[in-house]
Amino acid sequence: MDIANAQVSLAALRHNLGLLKQAAPNSKTLVVVKANAYGHGMLEVAEALADLADGFAVARTPEAMALRQAGIQSYILALEGFFDASEAHALAQHQVAAVLHSEQQLTLIENLTLERPLDTWVKLDTGMHRLGFLAEQFHALLPRIKRSPNIQQPLKLISHFACADELDHPLTLQQIDLFSSLSSGLGGECSLANSAGVLLWPQSHSDWNRPGISMYGISPQVDNCGADFGLIPAMTLQSNLIAVREHPKGESVGYGASWQAPHDTCLGVVAMGYGDGFPRSAPNGTPVWLNGRVVPIVGRVSMDMLCVDLGRDSQDKVGDRVVLWGPELPVEQVAKAVGTIAYELVTKLTSRVRLTYTK
Repeated sequence: MDIANAQVSLAALRHNLGLLKQAAPNSKTLVVVKANAYGHGMLEVAEALADLADGFAVARTPEAMALRQAGIQSYILALEGFFDASEAHALAQHQVAAVLHSEQQLTLIENLTLERPLDTWVKLDTGMHRLGFLAEQFHALLPRIKRSPNIQQPLKLISHFACADELDHPLTLQQIDLFSSLSSGLGGECSLANSAGVLLWPQSHSDWNRPGISMYGISPQVDNCGADFGLIPAMTLQSNLIAVREHPKGESVGYGASWQAPHDTCLGVVAMGYGDGFPRSAPNGTPVWLNGRVVPIVGRVSMDMLCVDLGRDSQDKVGDRVVLWGPELPVEQVAKAVGTIAYELVTKLTSRVRLTYTK
């Protein structure tokens, strides 16, 4: 049995990218592959999409270097930029674009001698208030940014949404308006839309869009599933039953004896636990898919195993395939039951879960 594995559909990835490009036909698409492509395997995802994507976005310099070392020649943007001279030199040498989001970074790059000017995206803080220049800082520092021989001109501008997954939140339109105002007349390319921007805010589409979670068939909205947008889940996290046991009414199961059976039943033991990245916090009732139906997790998730209530008339047997999330059971539903978001579930899988790929 190939227990505790995550099967990734490359066809689903290509479908999702095609759909996102259709949603914004006048924009180029940077596929976000940070955090090991949201748990789906950064190198494999990049290789599968290199002919369709206009480029890839990562969080950090080592991720960008790993793509280059694997032979990915596509446009790459490092969203957190550089933090010391060696990183700035590496990005310039390997022709990786970088985000510039602080005066400290600006001072650092001004004092370097780079092999070639760095392809630079200046980050504007339009309301996220995490990274980037506020409007007054941007205007004050713009002469320095334009003057540096280490910064490629014309400048590219980038910002990030804080609440685009909430259609009724006023901040998104404020961010769009501010970004448009600050970028007007500068002549460089712009990027604002994330997954929610691509799918929900067409007025945010600009030269480059940066879909992340939607690329993997997952909705950026917590109350929707990817299928609501025509997306196909790319990952199926699956394992097998390794035991089926009769279980009498009133008896508990698992650490802490936190669940007692309300009636005679059968329990299934699944080879999946927090050692694989499945959350220990998953409560009783968290759904699992097995043999065409959903069954609930009961008892506490342990390091290597979890238990499910199969019902007293169960015909399930050892070796049967169990889906923790996938096309049969959207990860968004599992995340809602656990009290987290799908982003966290897919990115927290451990190295014990083997990633396999289907075309």
